[in-house]
Amino acid sequence: MNNTEKTPVVSKKIILPFILVTSLFALWGFANAVTDPMVNAFKKVLELSNTQASWVQMAFYGGYFCMALPAALFMRKYSYKVGVLIGLGLYASGALLFYPAATTEMFWFFCLGLYILTFGLAFLETAANPYILAMGAKETATQRLNLAQSFNPVGLIGGLLVAKYFVYDKLQSDDIADFSALSESKRAMVRVADLAVIRDPYVVLGLVILGVFVLFLVNKMPQSKAEGTMPSLGATFKGLFKNSKYVLGVFAQILYVGAQIMTWTYIYQYAEAIDLANAGVAGYEKIDVFAYQFVAFILFAVGRVVGTAMLRVMSPGKLLMFFALLAAIFVAGAIFISGTVGLYCVVGISFCMSLMFPTIYGIALNDLNEEESKVGSAGLVMAIVGGALLPMLQGMIIDAGGNGVADTLILGVAEVNFSFILPLICFAYIAWYGFHVFNKHEVKANIS
Repeated sequence: MNNTEKTPVVSKKIILPFILVTSLFALWGFANAVTDPMVNAFKKVLELSNTQASWVQMAFYGGYFCMALPAALFMRKYSYKVGVLIGLGLYASGALLFYPAATTEMFWFFCLGLYILTFGLAFLETAANPYILAMGAKETATQRLNLAQSFNPVGLIGGLLVAKYFVYDKLQSDDIADFSALSESKRAMVRVADLAVIRDPYVVLGLVILGVFVLFLVNKMPQSKAEGTMPSLGATFKGLFKNSKYVLGVFAQILYVGAQIMTWTYIYQYAEAIDLANAGVAGYEKIDVFAYQFVAFILFAVGRVVGTAMLRVMSPGKLLMFFALLAAIFVAGAIFISGTVGLYCVVGISFCMSLMFPTIYGIALNDLNEEESKVGSAGLVMAIVGGALLPMLQGMIIDAGGNGVADTLILGVAEVNFSFILPLICFAYIAWYGFHVFNKHEVKANIS
């Protein structure tokens, strides 16, 4: 433990490249946060069901799954800098596709833009995460990744503020009680205006990313492709599949990302159910769900800082287990406690989720060599597909009684409350994984 405390998390020699790569964490955090509210926005503007609207997340996180492995194989041969440049180019291209998508008013076109955008994010994450792990001593790798990931919430908060003030507050359809009751011509006018509102932040984002592309292009990055004889891809895969800590970690990452996106996406439907239940109450004011989401992101940022500090005195597996158990308690409160107290529980989950992604990532890759880490990183980025699949399952649960959010009761609670059973299952497994790592690997390492 004393050696870990004396070892710097980030050496002064690589502080500039560390800052440059760390900036990427904020960029994909922004994309995540500005996209989550779009599920509800598209649902209203294009009159979709919860399940149909969840295709936004399917396209967004499905792009990660499809491109992560090709990105890793590319960077196995070429430099991280080239991978980052390709990632930024795809990121900008996908965002700029929102302009023609709004013109055509086709939902699938928007999904295509998100799909290509996340091709870029897959390149960025596949490069940035293992690069950060490699920027220093192995014993401080998980702390270093948590430090870099601490800037992810900065992007999350920025994306949320843009979603609120430049999208939701300007949507005409959000102010209309029964949008479907309008005449077709009036609905068409509102739809054109609202799709333009959704379009603009992505177009601006695309232009900003092009600027970042130029910044990376003109700066020298110290890390290049691996030198010497490269092990065969088959041998690398074989080594990964034999590593149970890695394989179980990939599954934990699938469930974590799914739980995160379900919590952040369906907080809007959760608040909507509370508003419906209190619609006839005198003096009741509609919930400002963005305020709650903002607090959730602040807690997420605070949790990253707290988690990074606690990793100096507690093993990653043990800390992961405690945070997952606390998250499960909050989710149980969201399911069985109605009203604003339940909403507080949904917000509280974000603090617990804060350290999970980088900690699972660091644990899973900790025992791998550089070449295994490059390919192994792809598996952990592909695990982001959990954010595509699980929210769709949750949307199907919410649609059990109709397109509303509280059309029926399941086990005595509204369907939107019950749908949080899925994050509960996810956190239960993550807690087990943390315990397994602590008991089977970390305890033995300390003994030896």
